[in-house]
Amino acid sequence: MTENIASFIDHTLLKPEASEADVLRVCAEAVQYGFKSVCVNPVWVKTVHRALRESAVLTCSVVGFPLGATPTDVKVFEARGATLDGADEVDMVLNIANARAGDHGALVDDIAAVAEAVHAGGAILKVIIETSLLDDEQKVLACRAAVEAGADFVKTSTGFNGGGATAADVELMRATVGPSVGVKASGGVRSREDAESMIAAGANRIGASSGIAIVGGGTGASSY
Repeated sequence: MTENIASFIDHTLLKPEASEADVLRVCAEAVQYGFKSVCVNPVWVKTVHRALRESAVLTCSVVGFPLGATPTDVKVFEARGATLDGADEVDMVLNIANARAGDHGALVDDIAAVAEAVHAGGAILKVIIETSLLDDEQKVLACRAAVEAGADFVKTSTGFNGGGATAADVELMRATVGPSVGVKASGGVRSREDAESMIAAGANRIGASSGIAIVGGGTGASSY
């Protein structure tokens, strides 16, 4: 078993109706439990950065979320804004249509432009490939494109488009990206057992809104 499982968890609040009070509560929980980061929509990055500035918890935000069907220059604009507001990490959704079409070059161009903006802001980039919408060949293509484009992590899911993370997908992604790129399992990770299975399969980060349930041995109710 993973002893300090909290350190793997991006404590996540991406509900569109989340209030400032909700966001601040999640920040307090992250500090209390020692989660790796707090992941929020871009509008809350400044709030989270301020709330966490005296702690070791990182600030994470999302780009092109949750569909990925946003022009590259808009994703770049979002990414720059997030890092200027204090994001240490940015999770972008790739162009899922390009992945399904097998367009490796278009995927690389999209991700590389965002990676450049994120890295210029001193942050790291995670690329959400949305595994529930891809077959295994497309998942491998997407992971290879992310690595070529300079991503720091690949990530399974948004949690907003059908199925979430599976151990089989995490294992495939880890085998594809190798040991030097991170793998984040996200979407439907609700219990410690779920998280342990993802880590055993090769994940070194867990995205979940059920972080407290995971560390406490319970089961959360959220789909992401």
